[in-house]
Amino acid sequence: MKETPLSNCERRFLLHAIEEKKRLDGRQTYDYRNIKITFGTDYGCCIVELGKTRVLGQVSCELVSPKLNRATEGILFFNLELSQMAAPAFEPGRQSDLLVKLNRLLERCLRNSKCIDTESLCVVAGEKVWQIRVDLHLLNHDGNIIDAASIAAIVALCHFRRPDVSVQGDEVTLYTPEERDPVPLSIHHMPICVSFAFFQQGTYLLVDPNEREERVMDGLLVIAMNKHREICTIQSSGGIMLLKDQVLRCSKIAGVKVLEITELIQKALENDQKVRKEGGKFGFAESIASQRITAFKMEKAPIDTSDVEEKAEEIIAEAEPPSEVVSKPVLWTPGTAQIGEGIENSWGDLEDSEKEEDDEGGSDEAIILDSIKMDTGEVSNVGSQDAPIVLSDSEEEEMIILEPDKNPKKIR
Repeated sequence: MKETPLSNCERRFLLHAIEEKKRLDGRQTYDYRNIKITFGTDYGCCIVELGKTRVLGQVSCELVSPKLNRATEGILFFNLELSQMAAPAFEPGRQSDLLVKLNRLLERCLRNSKCIDTESLCVVAGEKVWQIRVDLHLLNHDGNIIDAASIAAIVALCHFRRPDVSVQGDEVTLYTPEERDPVPLSIHHMPICVSFAFFQQGTYLLVDPNEREERVMDGLLVIAMNKHREICTIQSSGGIMLLKDQVLRCSKIAGVKVLEITELIQKALENDQKVRKEGGKFGFAESIASQRITAFKMEKAPIDTSDVEEKAEEIIAEAEPPSEVVSKPVLWTPGTAQIGEGIENSWGDLEDSEKEEDDEGGSDEAIILDSIKMDTGEVSNVGSQDAPIVLSDSEEEEMIILEPDKNPKKIR
């Protein structure tokens, strides 16, 4: 299923608003949408909300054999899924070009930048290493998937704890969380992607485009950077030509945004760790606001009803008198009608075609009755279509009246 295309009017409206440096959600040119990070009950599980774009991140691990050319390094694996739950345009069970591009960009941003110490994941050189798998699932699509996915991936990796192991000779012992505390991953830096959308061949620039802005943009520039202003990867798509000054300008903006996002991530991790140590409530269910209807929590609010009558009298006294009441609001004009109990039909006279049908039906009945002969009488008054037809019966002294469109009647 393909996404619903934008109309020409909507496209022109968006481009005209961008020319006037206005956005649909009220943001400025370089403003990011609100970022919200929530953690699950297990380590390595989180949900990142970038505006209305939501990404679920989950990290898992297992002991496997290392690669032949890297016997002392662990393995990192990233997988991003785009399901129809996020947007109807995503087809299930099929890798689109967008999905392949996003997965490759995530691998270059997180794995090729060496943000995780893979040598610390080695248990026995050449035999056992940890394989870290990062699964990202797009829950809702409202634009800028790569930024939300990169934040969710690095947050899940920082929050993850792997089981502790010990090696005695050739025997590897794996401990449960109850036996030994899990061990966090060794992370050198946190690369984060920042997207820039260009319009009218690079004349106008926007940070963090939403879904509708992505449809009308001419090109996209993604810069992955850490808080030390080190560029991890850069990618341009859309076929536009960018000048050196434009790229440098975007890199300076990305450095400021990455620093803000990194501080937010560190603060969220510290708050979660503090709540877990204190034994407080944590998880997705506890992050729901108590004012929402899905929280099933509501405080009782006292209501004072002592002076209700006085307030009601004041409201009635200050109110304006009612307008004139129309006793018969039905407009009896040709071509109008109202259906309801006790109301007559006001459609007016029948159409000419209906009159002709009635006339033809009456004449046919008259012709049929002309050929009828009874044992006790004769037919009379056949010439008139609307006049009743009387059949006389001398023995029983009663009359049989036949009317058009009706059954015979006997009158004594």
